[in-house]
Amino acid sequence: MGSFDEIVDRTKTPCEKWNRYKGADVIPAWVADMDFKSPACVVDALQARVNEGVFGYTDIDDETYDAIIAFLKRHYHWEIKKEWLLFTHGVVSSMNIACLTVDGASVMTTTPIYPHFIKAPKYAHKEVLAIAMKEENNRWVLDYEAMEQAIKPTCKLFMLCNPYNPAGTVFTCKELERLGDFCLKHNLTICSDEIHADLLLNPEAKHVPIASLSDALAQKSITLMAPSKTFNIAGLQASFAIIPNAELRKNFKKTMGSMVGGINLLGITALKAAYLEGDAWLGELRLYLAENLKMVQDFVRKNPKLKLLDQEATFLAWIDASALHVKSPYEFFLNFGVGLSDGEPFGDKNCVRLNFGTQKSVLKEILKRMQKALDSL
Repeated sequence: MGSFDEIVDRTKTPCEKWNRYKGADVIPAWVADMDFKSPACVVDALQARVNEGVFGYTDIDDETYDAIIAFLKRHYHWEIKKEWLLFTHGVVSSMNIACLTVDGASVMTTTPIYPHFIKAPKYAHKEVLAIAMKEENNRWVLDYEAMEQAIKPTCKLFMLCNPYNPAGTVFTCKELERLGDFCLKHNLTICSDEIHADLLLNPEAKHVPIASLSDALAQKSITLMAPSKTFNIAGLQASFAIIPNAELRKNFKKTMGSMVGGINLLGITALKAAYLEGDAWLGELRLYLAENLKMVQDFVRKNPKLKLLDQEATFLAWIDASALHVKSPYEFFLNFGVGLSDGEPFGDKNCVRLNFGTQKSVLKEILKRMQKALDSL
C-alpha cells in the first residue's frame, strides 16, 4: 500500500508547489497538492497506457462511467445516472462555466473561502454576495441569518464548498437540509464543490452530497467532484460535473463546449484506476493525514496566540494568527523558512493556510520553523 513516509524529491520536476521558492531555504506548505506518490494502481495503469505508444483523440469508455457511479454509491450511498456526468479539466474551470451558465446578476457564497469562489463570479461580470462564516461550538458554520439578510432577487446561484476549503468543515445532513431549504425558497441553483469529499479525517464525519438529499435539490444542483486531491493527480486535470437536470446540463455543456475540450486520455486512465482500485490506499491516507492533523493541532495548542477550530476533513489547516499582531502572518512565517498560503486572497489577511499533506518528517520541520518564528516575538 502507500509508503507515506517516503520522501519524494519534487524539485527535480517543474513542480508548481516546490518551484515557488526554488533556490531558497523555504519549505512550501501552500497549494493544495500532496507530496505523496499516487497509489500504485494509478501509476501502473498510466505506465501500461503510455506503453501503448499512441495518444490520439480518446473517448470515455463505459468502464470509466461505471467506476465513477460505483465509487459514489460505495462511499456516499448516492446513486447517479451515466447521463448526468460531464467531464471537465478541473473544478476551477467548472466554477467559471457554472457562473456563465446560470442566469442572474449576483452569486452568493461564503468567506473565508478558496479564492476562485470569488474570482469565478467576477469573471462572469457578476456581483459577489460573500457571507462570512461564523464560529459555533469551535467549528466554522454557515450564517443562515446573514444569508437571508443579504439575498437579492438578482441572485440565482449559490456556490458551496463542502468539505469546506480552507476550514475543513464537513457540513452535516441537518446543515445541508437548511441550506437546501434556503436555496429552494429563493430559487437558487447550487454549485457544490465537493473535491475534498473523500478526505474525511474524523471517523464520525460523513460526507453527504447536497444533491442526494432530495429530487428537488438534485434538479437545482451542479456537483463538482474529482479524484485529483484524493489520489494526488491534480496535474492530470480530470474532473467531472454531476448535473441531474437535463436543461441545466445542456446549457452547462453548451457553455463548456465553447471554451474547453474533453479531458486528456491519461487523466481518464488515472481516474478509472483510482476509483476502481484505490480504496485501500485511500483508507491508509486518511489515517496518515489524521495523524498529521493531530500534530498541527498539538502545535497550535502549545501556542495560545494561534487559533485552529475543529476540522473534519482536508489536508489544509486554517490558522488564525491575528493575536500575533504582525503586519502579515504569511510574510512573518516566510521569513523563518515556511511558505504557507496567505489568508488575504481567501478573505482574511490575519490567517494562514497550512498544507499538512506531506511526510511527517517534513511536517515536523515546518512546525519546528514556525515555533522558532513564534519564539522570536
